[in-house]
Amino acid sequence: MAHTHYPNIFTPLDLGHVSLPNRIMMGSMHTGLEERGDFNRIAEYFAERARGGVGLMVTGGMAPNEEGGVLPGAAGLFSPEDIANHRIVTDRVHEAGGRIAMQILHAGRYAYSPKCVAPSPVKSPISPFPPKELDPDGIEKQIADIATSAARAREAGYDGVEIMGSEGYFLNQFLVTHTNKREDEWGGAYENRMRLPVEVVARVREAVGPDFIIIYRLSMIDLVPNGSTWEEVVQLAKAVEAAGASIINTGIGWHEARVPTIATSVPRRAFADVTQRMMGEVSIPLITSNRINTPEVAEAVLAEGCADMVSMARPFLADAEFVGKAKAGRSAEIAPCIACNQACLDHTFEMKVSSCLVNPRACHETELRYEPAAEARKIAVVGAGPAGLSAALVAAERGHAVTLFDSAEMLGGQLNMAKRVPGKEEFFGLVDYFARMVEEQGVDLRLGTRVSAEDLEGFDEVIVATGVLPRDPRIPGQDGPNVVNYIDVLRGGAEVGQRVAIIGAGGIGFDVAEFLAHQGESPTEDLDLWRKEWGVTTPWTERAGLVPEGPMPEAPAREITLLQRKAQKLGKGLGKTTGWIHRASLKMKNVKMVGGVNYEEIGPQGLKISTGEGREDPRWLEVDTVVLCAGQVPERSLADALEAGGRSPHVIGGADVAAELDAKRAIDQGARLAARL
Repeated sequence: MAHTHYPNIFTPLDLGHVSLPNRIMMGSMHTGLEERGDFNRIAEYFAERARGGVGLMVTGGMAPNEEGGVLPGAAGLFSPEDIANHRIVTDRVHEAGGRIAMQILHAGRYAYSPKCVAPSPVKSPISPFPPKELDPDGIEKQIADIATSAARAREAGYDGVEIMGSEGYFLNQFLVTHTNKREDEWGGAYENRMRLPVEVVARVREAVGPDFIIIYRLSMIDLVPNGSTWEEVVQLAKAVEAAGASIINTGIGWHEARVPTIATSVPRRAFADVTQRMMGEVSIPLITSNRINTPEVAEAVLAEGCADMVSMARPFLADAEFVGKAKAGRSAEIAPCIACNQACLDHTFEMKVSSCLVNPRACHETELRYEPAAEARKIAVVGAGPAGLSAALVAAERGHAVTLFDSAEMLGGQLNMAKRVPGKEEFFGLVDYFARMVEEQGVDLRLGTRVSAEDLEGFDEVIVATGVLPRDPRIPGQDGPNVVNYIDVLRGGAEVGQRVAIIGAGGIGFDVAEFLAHQGESPTEDLDLWRKEWGVTTPWTERAGLVPEGPMPEAPAREITLLQRKAQKLGKGLGKTTGWIHRASLKMKNVKMVGGVNYEEIGPQGLKISTGEGREDPRWLEVDTVVLCAGQVPERSLADALEAGGRSPHVIGGADVAAELDAKRAIDQGARLAARL
């Protein structure tokens, strides 16, 4: 039956021995769950997404052997016990009507271990250990281990495997001269360099038999110097098909590439044309990926013939029911992935279990449950920012009668400032989603309403989510006409001159700098502009998709100096996996970054600063405008008034702790509080 909403998404995909019900795959993500060994919890995470209707899922990368693990102790199928544990997961997925493939990931020189191995002893810039060069017997061992891993995946009940051949991991390292300096049959001419991935696919096919899905993740654009040419990528795709792959999935960029590939500032579907160029070169289905986060974008990519299937990874952390909601025509109720990396990738690199900023239940399905409340209570939530919205929605979902107050004329709180920053346009969708769900859950929303402690007397519970106030930096002259605070700037009301000093270089200082350095169309909304900004082109124009001249960003709109009191690198507290992007884009806009300063005074000519504890080298920075982003303090006046009157309100979000505007913590705290009320 043809489906009226998104007909291309809901066309089945026939793989010969099996037909997938739709064209959406949940791509591989490392969550850290496997390493914790709670297989019931892993099973529930995948089963919830299978019930949500996704066509096929891929696990996080499993190591084929000890030397190939991304980290020491990385999960894999090494024993009969491992196979039995993974059966718990595959059985639960199949009971839920889903299909799941296991990704086999050999990290090569990216492995965070002294045992790491590679084609040549060339150390990677993102890991501490130089790899050992494999001899021919060592290469044979790696191939055999990958094939064994695939056979065990089949035994564990998986429907297929994905062989990780992109992102700069082991198989990718054999393909390019930058990492493969060998002179034997595994190096030199491209035919030799591509021998390993082709041999791996052939041996895996031999190990698993004909009726088993083999996905090969092919690096279609390396984004590193001396990466593969397009001709080489096509040659490998054809050889991988001939060796027995069922599907080819698109990999974008090596992990060491200095080009963002999945962060929120990357335009949606920025790389779909790369997969489209491969269409017709092979006869097996092609999957495209990266920054596809709504059913509308997925449908358009399929309708335009860019691919046969679409891979989305993190949108399934944000909403397990993505596919089911799309099918039912309820896409406005899909919690959107905003590609912030804060609770997924950042957690992975901090050795924590992943989750999701917009959905704290992701990877915590067994412990964070929104059960119907034993008795419905009247709950007031004051403040419709991330913390208050999260608490109000979960409480309403559980059956409580919720009234949500906010003094502003629109809900969203500080999210309404974030969405104005170039590169953070995804926040518009998050605010729209919250507005839709407030309506959907029947929350009584009262905007433009300031409440006092007396107004809240009839409620059983009061949740205070009143957010933050800007901290007063107490600089002489800060009440001058040339001084504004970040709120006025980001709400768009403040006049800001050509030469600007920004006081405070936390997340907000960086956002304000980005906002003020930019004019005109945001590169996130314009793919050509974005490619110019990062020096990217198509891989058939230039080897690996890098422009020889490098990045050519638009000229900055203003001269900006970003300052902080701490004598350390600016941006140190930014997200682990995205901080470098923010630093790089401000550098491209010639933003000066100065740490270790004291703010002496502000006058008509600008800002007077000095250096260090001895207040040395006092000097004037001649600027037209000084912007204050010197941190925040909790807005606790309502909470204090309630407590003074003998009530005990629940205080969450910025009103509780004002450390950096942390939407991840605020949403998590709101959800967890509402789950137990």
